[in-house]
Amino acid sequence: MVAVEGILSIQSHVAYGHVGNCAAVFPLQRLGFEVWSVNTVQFSNHTGYGVWKGHANTVEQIREILSGVEARGAFGRVQAVVSGYLGDPLLGDAVLETVAKVRAARPGAVYACDPVMGDVGRGFFVRPGIPEFFRDRAVPLADIVTPNAFELAWLADRSIDSLDDALAGAAAVRARGPSLVVVTSLELPGAQDEIVVLADTAEGSWLVRTPKLPLTVNGTGDATTALVLGNRLTSSDVATVLQRSVSAMYELVRLTHETGSREIELIAAQDAYGQPPQLFPVERVR
Repeated sequence: MVAVEGILSIQSHVAYGHVGNCAAVFPLQRLGFEVWSVNTVQFSNHTGYGVWKGHANTVEQIREILSGVEARGAFGRVQAVVSGYLGDPLLGDAVLETVAKVRAARPGAVYACDPVMGDVGRGFFVRPGIPEFFRDRAVPLADIVTPNAFELAWLADRSIDSLDDALAGAAAVRARGPSLVVVTSLELPGAQDEIVVLADTAEGSWLVRTPKLPLTVNGTGDATTALVLGNRLTSSDVATVLQRSVSAMYELVRLTHETGSREIELIAAQDAYGQPPQLFPVERVR
């Protein structure tokens, strides 16, 4: 019997809609990956609705679940660990402990960290201590980091007002440990009708521009991180990883806008994850 390899995804769960694991797992599966999901919360729906039911799992409960997965011998078959929103710095401890155990069992395993902290216009929306946890502990241990523009500014301790600022900020974050920094949702001067996504590595930097669509929905960051991770695990060419990930995400957002849905159209867009209908050009900027 061939031992199956997989991705360990430690994120939130909702019964209705698509955020956290409910936004990340399916795209990874459509890309051909086995995914072992550990749910940090069990909510009826995402909190953006203002009302929800359910509960957050305690750190002890999450550690117990992770211990059970480890007992199955799965840690030695984990290709990558991915984490997103953290409700408690203690949960961050459990994530990093798991990354260390996975890397001990499977040297070379990738850690993809989406440092969910806040957004432009909203500011921080996480508990005190979470931003510092990401900056000081999680980012230095990650291989892939996927901040938005607001999060990049915090992690790099500089304002992000231009492409040069974004490049400098990404380089500053990369200098802390990650090999790949993907900056999502950049809005650059003179390009108000575009969304720019930037990928920065030691070997070079690339960006992809897509039209800006007039909608705001939850779960896009979780899906983007999943696509970047999945494409990175199958390709060493960062330009290709960026192009395929951003092009697939644009189709997902386009379909969501077209239907007027408050939830991302994760299922309707499933064919785009492996074969985006439109590949947007990649521009090398460094």
